[in-house]
Amino acid sequence: MLGYYLELAIRSLKRNVVLTALMVTVVGFGIGASMTVFTTLRAMGEDPIPDKSTQLFVPQIDVWGPSSRPAGSDGGPGRPGGGDLLDQLTYRDALAFMQARRAPRQSAMYGISVDVTQPGGVPFPVSGRAAYADFFPMFEVPFASGGAWSADDDRRHANVVVMSTRLAERLFPHAPAVGRTVSLDGHEYRIVGVIAAWNPVPRFYDLSVQTNGGFTDSDDLFLPFATAIDRQLPLNGRLYCNARPGPGWEGRLNSECVWVQFWAELPTAAAVRDYRAFLYGYAAEQRRLGRFHWAPRLELHDVNDWMAIEIKVPNTLRVSTAVAFGFLAVCLINAVGLMLARFSGRAGELGVRRALGAARKDIFLQCLAETAIVGVPGALLGLALTAAGLAGQRALHNIAGSTDAVDRLTSLDPGMVLITLALTVAATMCAGLYPVWRASRVQPAWQLKTQ
Repeated sequence: MLGYYLELAIRSLKRNVVLTALMVTVVGFGIGASMTVFTTLRAMGEDPIPDKSTQLFVPQIDVWGPSSRPAGSDGGPGRPGGGDLLDQLTYRDALAFMQARRAPRQSAMYGISVDVTQPGGVPFPVSGRAAYADFFPMFEVPFASGGAWSADDDRRHANVVVMSTRLAERLFPHAPAVGRTVSLDGHEYRIVGVIAAWNPVPRFYDLSVQTNGGFTDSDDLFLPFATAIDRQLPLNGRLYCNARPGPGWEGRLNSECVWVQFWAELPTAAAVRDYRAFLYGYAAEQRRLGRFHWAPRLELHDVNDWMAIEIKVPNTLRVSTAVAFGFLAVCLINAVGLMLARFSGRAGELGVRRALGAARKDIFLQCLAETAIVGVPGALLGLALTAAGLAGQRALHNIAGSTDAVDRLTSLDPGMVLITLALTVAATMCAGLYPVWRASRVQPAWQLKTQ
């Protein structure tokens, strides 16, 4: 019976190609506009490490007091006081957490920028990260060759470095990079590993302004945190202070300025409870030592909670989303009008079918099948327009200097294709429910009389 309804629907749509094309176009444009914006919005909130997102945590501790309002020494706005805790740690707290070893894996880290000297070439700047050896297994960083440095390298403050494939190919295009040395800010480092393609979007482990909220390419080199501190490698990130720090590098290390990021891997609920208790005990101890005079305030957030807190959806994207889905609603209303006009024009035909014994259910299913068929080409058109809209966004970003992360943010994946197709068919059928119901209520006697 379904095949018969589909055959009737196709015949009916062929009778009035112009009206059918109008309905397909209206639905397709509405879907294209809304899904272009929704694709970007969905990518911004996608889980970047789904198999471990509930095991990776960021600790927060209040070392300034609940009424403090920090000032951003990097020129940006200070993080609000009151109910919000600082999203980074002081150097002394990060070092204390590392030394406590309360997590199976953990890493303090901060962004760096160094000058790389190519053999026989001119130095050029590269963004990187100072971290601990646990960074790589904790965040499941894949390696093309070699591997991470060891915990012993961390303790020895070794001159070792891990770099991206992109940087390794630039420095050593015709030979393996592992085992060679590279000059960073005038110091020699031994390359122990080359990272394979790895670019989580968003870059959840660093959602700072410098990474455009996490939507930039991954770091090109990594070196031990203690080595970076010894070499006084400058911070490429946010620095917030509640008072002017002491002079020099030591002044920063001993200050209450927050600039170090920290992640801990806690694989079980019991480990999370224990770590939370450790944070509370640490804060209480600092209070007893006279470092601050308020009750301990702390938080512990996993990856998805942290992204919800840190990623701020731009107001322009919020407005664009509202406008796009408003446009979709207008398009569906227009589609309802076109369907009403179409079914009203076929009232005589439907009345004859009713007079010949067709039940209202049969008329309803026939018209619903016709509506669903309209949704299929509408979905394909909407998908094509979505792809075109995302390609336009990528073209604009390319003009401004796009990154791989932005390209991935504005790309259609198989999941979005299925969502677009399903949404189009569902929206079209929902829009057609009232016209289809009206068509099924045709009175055969009245229609035959008017004929």
